[in-house]
Amino acid sequence: MSHDALTKEQLETAAVAALKELNARQTDGEKLNAKARMAIPAQAMPARDPVERGKCQDEVAIGYSEAQARLEAERCLGCKNEPCVKGCPVGVPIPRFIAEIQKGDFKAAVDVIKETNLLPAVCGRVCPQEKQCQLDCTVGKGLKDIEKAVAIGRLERFVADWERENGKATVPAVKPPTGKKVAVIGSGPAGITVAADVAREGHEVTIFEAFHKAGGVMVYGIPEFRLPKAIVQSEVDVLTGMGVKIQTNFLVGRTRTIREILDEDGFDAAFVGVGAGLPKFMGIPGESLVGVFSANEYLTRANLMKAYDTKKAATPIFRSKIVAVIGGGNVAMDAARMALRLGAGQVHVIYRRTRDEMPARAEEVGHAMEEGILFDFLRNPNKILGDDKGRVIGMEVQKFELGEPDASGRRSPVGIPGSEYVFDCDTVIVALGNESNPLLVKTTEGLVVDKKGRIVVQGDQKTSLENVYAGGDIVLGAATVILAMGEGRRAAAAINGLLAEK
Repeated sequence: MSHDALTKEQLETAAVAALKELNARQTDGEKLNAKARMAIPAQAMPARDPVERGKCQDEVAIGYSEAQARLEAERCLGCKNEPCVKGCPVGVPIPRFIAEIQKGDFKAAVDVIKETNLLPAVCGRVCPQEKQCQLDCTVGKGLKDIEKAVAIGRLERFVADWERENGKATVPAVKPPTGKKVAVIGSGPAGITVAADVAREGHEVTIFEAFHKAGGVMVYGIPEFRLPKAIVQSEVDVLTGMGVKIQTNFLVGRTRTIREILDEDGFDAAFVGVGAGLPKFMGIPGESLVGVFSANEYLTRANLMKAYDTKKAATPIFRSKIVAVIGGGNVAMDAARMALRLGAGQVHVIYRRTRDEMPARAEEVGHAMEEGILFDFLRNPNKILGDDKGRVIGMEVQKFELGEPDASGRRSPVGIPGSEYVFDCDTVIVALGNESNPLLVKTTEGLVVDKKGRIVVQGDQKTSLENVYAGGDIVLGAATVILAMGEGRRAAAAINGLLAEK
């Protein structure tokens, strides 16, 4: 029996025993008070063996067993003031869905989630719950440890997976047709949310997607080992089941402009959710050398075009020996872990602050370290070095120390004079975030944007153009799936209100 199977088995055995004891106490008439619930051990997430998973695209986190989910759900206090709901950008009724898990009614639990979130299998996997719904969990605060908060995201994932694996998925009810048409530009989290909420009201919805597959960042940005693409497709299939049309290979701004879609194609309103797809670079010498990639390109080739499958890939991929990933966010973790799975002998994450300041999820950083990714903290490149053929052979790297906090509250990195050294590598992946692609702005007269190219919106997500709304990364800059969905919900409510008036 492999190590990861044994670990999962041990977790399951412990959960079954603890749940059996808990049920016996309740059968004897004991009511679980807050103190008893907080004494229930938090359930660890089973994961694949680090060495084995570093060689394949299989999902790292295996998921809770039924016993683990039931036991973790029993830790919830069902707080009347619902601090967890206040931390959720889409307002999922968290205590209600967890109460259904406590009863063992998993279908009812996922139905509660889908009242406000059509992507529970996705959000359960990739949302930073520790910074949102779980941050103010009473259990975590009572135990003075955020890691002891009720694992809301893992429970969300469990019931969503249970529904799909047991063939219990249902399509949300759709009202009778209204004759109104809504264009959704971009099929990422914000666009999918708008499409679902607008379609529920009976409006005809068409999604226009630039790539050949729907899903946005969920298919081109987030790796298979963190979010299996079959799960994204199953969520997209719910939309088509609701009658939503999806046109792929349709680049708004080139194929058709927003103005043409509204004025000539008969659409009553439009939502812009095209994300932030223009990668940022460092502006240092050597960034044009062969072997330098934006994380955006690297992950798109690997994820959307399946570069890891050398026999069936739709694109070649650069073969690396030593990879340097510049950055400290989730995208940097994804790029580093993907480089390892694509055969790199050594992968380094170069980050100019310390682990404490990293914006990446702690779980992703921990998984990367388990897999053998090396972290070079308090370091930053000054220039990238190349050979006479224009290929990367290394970087000049400077050491840093932390000074006073910057505007975000994080301590600013300060370069140490004379600390420069040469770091040997043949691949550099720049993961410093993305900016807004200017195509849409340049082809849409009157669309107001800020100095960073992000679309300016009002509180209801309305843009400067009549009947045009926007949300997600094109408004927020690079953000999370759930924050994009929150903007999508606000925009959908406004669009439904607009069409109701018409």
